[in-house]
Amino acid sequence: MTVSDTVWIIGASMTKFGRYPDKDVVDLGSEAALAALADSGKTIFDMDLMAVGNLYEANGMVGQRIQKQIGQTGIPCYNTANACATGASAVRIAHTAIKAGEARMAIAVGVEQMGKSGLLGGAGRAKGDRKVFEPSGRYGAVMSPEGVLGTGIMPGVFAQAGMEYARQHDGVGFEQFARVAEKNHKHSVLNPLAQYQKEFSLEQIMGAEVVAYPNTLLMCCPTGDGAAAVVLASDEVVRQLDPDQRRRAVKISASVLTSDPWTESAQVQPDVNTLTRQAADQAYEQAGVDPQDLDLVELHDCFATAELLHYDNLRLCEPGGAGEFIDSGGPWRDGRIPVNVSGGLISKGHPLGATGVANLYEVTTHLRGEAGDRQIEGAKVGLTHVIGLGSACAVHILEKPAA
Repeated sequence: MTVSDTVWIIGASMTKFGRYPDKDVVDLGSEAALAALADSGKTIFDMDLMAVGNLYEANGMVGQRIQKQIGQTGIPCYNTANACATGASAVRIAHTAIKAGEARMAIAVGVEQMGKSGLLGGAGRAKGDRKVFEPSGRYGAVMSPEGVLGTGIMPGVFAQAGMEYARQHDGVGFEQFARVAEKNHKHSVLNPLAQYQKEFSLEQIMGAEVVAYPNTLLMCCPTGDGAAAVVLASDEVVRQLDPDQRRRAVKISASVLTSDPWTESAQVQPDVNTLTRQAADQAYEQAGVDPQDLDLVELHDCFATAELLHYDNLRLCEPGGAGEFIDSGGPWRDGRIPVNVSGGLISKGHPLGATGVANLYEVTTHLRGEAGDRQIEGAKVGLTHVIGLGSACAVHILEKPAA
């Protein structure tokens, strides 16, 4: 095998996100894997490597269990868990193997079965009244700081991050955050694979039950089940494909994964901004692409506040200009840089291990011109972004090759 300058997506698939009480992670992952292989015109016997992202059964050898359903060929199988960036991390493993010349073709699968999970994150408060206060644990704490000194529970983390941005920048408030959810619910109506496909007015969104101010219930992503998969290939493989297959191949121009650098603010609340900015800057440099070249973006809108922050972090607007960007209609499907035309996590759903791969599926589908009613006409360059608290951030830039 030889080192490949470029890695391509030649197959992509995604199940409809929702709740599947009659299926398990193996069923969902196998369905996505077989569909992606069929889309590529290849089989599991052509793959040199498999990478599978799953969080809830991270110790359960999910990749090998999927292989028992789709074909056991003895290839390396990597199982990865990286919070909400789990699926994208599996793609990164497959991408790196091809770039290094260790594989010609690889399949990456992201899958999760969450059902109706409760609030995620946070260690919770200690049960009962504590009478003895003795320092213990890595940080010498005498009690859990959860809810006392910040929070690790997801709605609270992203609510706090949003309010911090609003404090620092003019033109950002409750209404701007709500407009994000209004947009994504509207976009979801055109996506048959979204968990929810229902439009809500700005008034309905702002008037819904508050989960963690400023995020109301309709500004939060749902939990659910689902899977997505992509088949990656080297330059050598793509050159040997027939003309129709080559036409549908999508170039991965950048693949970046970052973790948290030390920042002072992160000592109290997770810093979701710095590692995203660093990942975006590396990706733009790697791809030779400017943010204004993007035709669409699928970013990590686990909460409406998160999406607004990431307009700025991904350089989609001027520094501090996220409020103006949403108010001007910039991220709507007919705006300057359409964001989350799939409906985003807020409506499409967020099965944790599947999300990073599903974002790649969405952008690939648009670059192929196969997105149906939600198609962004003439799309040539797209970006995907996902962040898992702890933290891990993945950014990929995809391009439609010149004819």
